[in-house]
Amino acid sequence: MDFWLAMLVFIGAMVACLCTNVSLSVALAAGFLCFWVVALRRGYSARALVKMAIKGGKDALGVVRVLLLIGLITASWRASGTIAVFIAKGISLITPSLFILIAFALSAVLSYALGTCFGVVGTMGVIFMALARSGGVNELLAAGAILSGAFFGDRCAPISSSANLVAGVTSTPIYDNVKYMHLTALLPLGICTVAYGVLSVLNPIGAMDTSALKLLSENFVLSWWALVPAAIILILPLCKVPVRWAIPASVAAATVLALALQKMPVGEFLRCCVLGYTAPDPALDRILGGGGIVSMLNVSAIILLSGMLSGVFNGTGMLGGLQGIIRPMEERIGGFPAMILTSIAICAVFCNQAITITMNDQLWERIYEEENASHRELAIDMENSAVMISGLVPWAISCSVPLEMMGVDARALPYGFLLYLVPLCYIFTKKIWFPSHRRQRAQVCAETKQAD
Repeated sequence: MDFWLAMLVFIGAMVACLCTNVSLSVALAAGFLCFWVVALRRGYSARALVKMAIKGGKDALGVVRVLLLIGLITASWRASGTIAVFIAKGISLITPSLFILIAFALSAVLSYALGTCFGVVGTMGVIFMALARSGGVNELLAAGAILSGAFFGDRCAPISSSANLVAGVTSTPIYDNVKYMHLTALLPLGICTVAYGVLSVLNPIGAMDTSALKLLSENFVLSWWALVPAAIILILPLCKVPVRWAIPASVAAATVLALALQKMPVGEFLRCCVLGYTAPDPALDRILGGGGIVSMLNVSAIILLSGMLSGVFNGTGMLGGLQGIIRPMEERIGGFPAMILTSIAICAVFCNQAITITMNDQLWERIYEEENASHRELAIDMENSAVMISGLVPWAISCSVPLEMMGVDARALPYGFLLYLVPLCYIFTKKIWFPSHRRQRAQVCAETKQAD
């Protein structure tokens, strides 16, 4: 009873934070204190709980370091003209009858380079939506295509915060996870490409507003050299260079370009890296402004507190009751479909992708271990459920913020094909990637029935 009371307080704090626009880290801190009291009432000492929290926090620190580096890279790419050149060159590739497909493809490429959904939607997404509206294209369809592309990189880019968080909580190598994420994305990606290609032909763009292109050319030197930082971040991971080295290498290249090519003063560039990029033109600032280490402090606090809370959950076995609810559901409909349902429930309540990931790990880790499933399988299952589902819950941060940036509502979600094709396709193809677990589980079930 004390656990459920603490959970209700936790949920109430989350709702209050969302309604008052207060950081969710406040609600997490409140929840941490509530569950701390529950653990004390169950006989755990404060010293033991501190050790549990520190252990969980240490596991999250690796992800926090990557997040701060991502904040650094998003600001430096803005200052160096990398994002500006990417957008400008992308706009030049637009063919009227392929506008939707190109919007999806370019959003996917940029999201894979940046590893962030918000960074793509807030820059390229805003511009493509302006082009769609001025050219008479269905804005809901355009927004859905952009959201699909943005979540492609948010799910499987080596520098993605969600991918690194999943790797961190499951103790799996990020590059092994990325390989499996690529493989499991092939079918849904192919379907999306065909679907957006057909819809592009049926919804061609008319006259395009080139004011955004003019704005970029007036404020940046649009040289191909500005794409070097993006090339570094795309190539080095293919060579298995750790993310913690690939990002600084890209930032170093962006620094040279910002100072030498864009003629930005050193002091202004350093301020940009910490506080975020601010464009001299207000219209341009609405498109490119942001990034920086400061932009990642809130999400870093959320992940750190989530890690500490997970440490307490893991050490006390406090989620055992919820696991007892999940097991019958998993036996009835299967592990991955059941994980989809838990992801929907967690994200619907807590409205946060990071919390959905960490709580799914706590709920499912022991179940996977008991069924002899690998941590890699757990990681890929979460990538194909928790990460993608967070983009489909209209009131969740991962969904509501991008939709607000693009000026559309939840009616655009049915056109975000990749968000639901990834989990749907994986339901039917998982046995291809993880056949051993399926056989082992069938054997265990058969032995159990014989024993009965």
